[in-house]
Amino acid sequence: MTPLLWRALLRHPLHHPWQLGLSILGIALGVAVVLAVDLANASARRSFDLTMGRITGHATHQIVGGSSGIPETLYRALRVERGFRLAAPVVTGYLPQKGQPGQLLQILGIDPFAEGPFRAAAANTSDGSMNLSALIQEPDTALMPSTLGEQITLQRGNQSFTLKRAGTLDGPEMEGLLITDISTAQVLLGLPGRLSHIDLILPDGRAGARIADELRAWLPGGFRLENAQGRNQATADLSAAFSLNLTAMSLLALVVGTFLIYNATSFSVVQRRSLLGMLRALGATRGELFVGVLGEALLLGLAGVFLGGLLGLWLGSGLVNLVTRTINDLYYTVSVREFLIDPWSLLKGAALGISATLAAAWLPAREAANAPPGAALSRSYLETRWQAAVPRLALAGFTSLGGGSLILTLSDSLVSGFIGLFLLIFGCALLTPPTVVYVVRINQSLVDRLNLLTRMANRDVARHLSRTGIAVAALMVAFATTVGVGVMVDSFRGGVAIWIKDLLSADLYLAPTGTEGGNNAEVLQAVTLAALRTTPGVATVSTYRRASAELGGRPIQLIAAELAPAAQAGYRLIAGDPATAWHAFQTGESVLISEPLAYRQRLNVGNSLPLMTADGLHEFAIAGIYLDYGSEHGRILIQRSSYERYWHDADIGSAAVFAVVGENLATLRERLQERLGTLQPLMIRPNRDIQARTLEIFDRTFTITNVLRLLAILVAVVGVLSALSALQLERAREFAVLRATGMTPREIGFLVSLQTGFMGAVAGLLAFPVGLLLAAVLIFVINRRAFGWTLPYHVDPWLLLETLALAIIAALLAGLYPIWRMARTRPADALRAE
Repeated sequence: MTPLLWRALLRHPLHHPWQLGLSILGIALGVAVVLAVDLANASARRSFDLTMGRITGHATHQIVGGSSGIPETLYRALRVERGFRLAAPVVTGYLPQKGQPGQLLQILGIDPFAEGPFRAAAANTSDGSMNLSALIQEPDTALMPSTLGEQITLQRGNQSFTLKRAGTLDGPEMEGLLITDISTAQVLLGLPGRLSHIDLILPDGRAGARIADELRAWLPGGFRLENAQGRNQATADLSAAFSLNLTAMSLLALVVGTFLIYNATSFSVVQRRSLLGMLRALGATRGELFVGVLGEALLLGLAGVFLGGLLGLWLGSGLVNLVTRTINDLYYTVSVREFLIDPWSLLKGAALGISATLAAAWLPAREAANAPPGAALSRSYLETRWQAAVPRLALAGFTSLGGGSLILTLSDSLVSGFIGLFLLIFGCALLTPPTVVYVVRINQSLVDRLNLLTRMANRDVARHLSRTGIAVAALMVAFATTVGVGVMVDSFRGGVAIWIKDLLSADLYLAPTGTEGGNNAEVLQAVTLAALRTTPGVATVSTYRRASAELGGRPIQLIAAELAPAAQAGYRLIAGDPATAWHAFQTGESVLISEPLAYRQRLNVGNSLPLMTADGLHEFAIAGIYLDYGSEHGRILIQRSSYERYWHDADIGSAAVFAVVGENLATLRERLQERLGTLQPLMIRPNRDIQARTLEIFDRTFTITNVLRLLAILVAVVGVLSALSALQLERAREFAVLRATGMTPREIGFLVSLQTGFMGAVAGLLAFPVGLLLAAVLIFVINRRAFGWTLPYHVDPWLLLETLALAIIAALLAGLYPIWRMARTRPADALRAE
């Protein structure tokens, strides 16, 4: 292309800054949402790597046990009896700073004499040294980041611990970390005589494999040797489905943004129909015009990607806190919350933005290049092409719907589920312009009885289908997303509320104070349990012990329970005869498994479940499958006596109290606190408090989903503003003729408002079936494949009415600027401009 041709094409956008700005903003918002989510996910992964890396260090393997950890005697035997020197004991856990319960600090208890080969953190102090004698001899010292001051007070239940600085840790990866000696960490975390795990460094190759086999044969039952990196990766994979869901939600915003890019490019082409026609007549080739229009869109895309990158960095820095908070609530604890600017995320965001821009601009560029010079890309020519394309759009829409349905039916992977979902959305978007034409035709018979302006407004929506069809489709997709995600969240919340109410059927729940930070090692003492059972007002007691197990390389929860008869009703069986299942459970040789575990492992009632116990591998029969929203990776409910027999663990972690009928719960709680508090620090909570806390965490986990939903709506509103404003401004001469023939500015404003309001209403109404279809796929396909549980399907009528109202309001707002612009323009100027 010649420089003169470039100058001729680029002069137009520079002379229309408002249109140029809206186009760039639409691209930028779509890119910003995708980039922000990707950066937040990358930062969360990096934070996890830093959090786990400073624990793992250079260890190649770890000796781990159950929930109660490992006895110190095992480490002593490893060093003395086995003579294994490349071993280091570790005690680790999390505690909140006093007065800041939401911010957990990581405790890392080490043996400074064994640390050298494993972790550099203990020697990484700001002055190059540390007070080793203070760290070992004094029980209240720690290495800590400078941001924590000279001392810090930690809270574990009702107990407080103040630590003084023995050295300063450097580097952002050390934020939120406290390094103490082993004994201090044991006191802080309530783990007397226990270790969290033992780090090992084994050589590579056959020598390392031989040593690993020897260690596995030497280890007592209940303890196992694991690859350190593999263990960390298995933990990181727990949140993989959550991250994928966020990515898919962000791509919806970019899909909406693609409609906006198409609108901007096609309007720019139509505005220059005379110029493009003259360029063709003067010798410009089709290829040159195609490259010119596509190149112009590429420049807009680059500007949008640049602005979207800046917005994405700002938005991502806020989203990273939401993402890490959700991961902390649901999966594992991340004490480092560093915002990472990942170059790969920036490249992905730029590539997606530019690809979406070129894909959306391809059709308008093709129209500009292929139209005959005589037609000069006139409005009538373009609209005739669009009217003729309505049957093809309908066929393509139904084809996309069929393809999406086929993928959802034939494949059961999560990625294919999202592909099928996007094909369904794309098919519904393609069907929107034909639906608009059909609705206008039906509506025409109704408005024929009304005034002229109403008939004009209805007819013009179909007459300008090239603009109105895409605008309605963009708005429909955005609000369908609102309906779909809203119905999914409401259904999920309703299901969780019913589940937690059934599960928490006891009146009061007791647990040691240390378990509040997620520490399962603290247990109820035998004397506490004995006093509990004999307290007046207590009818029956259920006891629980949470432990960890592995199945298929993934960590799962093992719940050893001695259930009171009333507590059994809280486990609603969805497979297996209740009477038979509970009888088999009480024998101890059968277990109940949660629905997510059954789904992921393809298990059913009657199958055997192999579990590694303290005595080796043992198979348990599956007596029933129960509804559970507590863990997406699965939980196993085992009878208390069976757990004690096979795992040699007699400890009890918590208890549920059923009060005598008519007993005042507040009085019983005070009585228990007075009687048991002198024996052991306890948390005693009524079931309604735990239910409220559970729903609070649920609502918090969906905060980021609601943010992404609002961002998608914002993208659509900006796009509709751009599209409808462009449409109305493009009709300036038409409105000038109407003004010249006697129509007042008020009547012109009323006409524009009717058109935009009608388009918003159509978009809102179409969002109902599309949104409900989206919700069905999210509930019965995406959530099922991602998390393994079955959700109810609940539709709130207020959500539908709110969606319709917002769609109409958004469309009406888009018409305000054209109305204001036309009210200030004299008809003679508009006619002269043409």
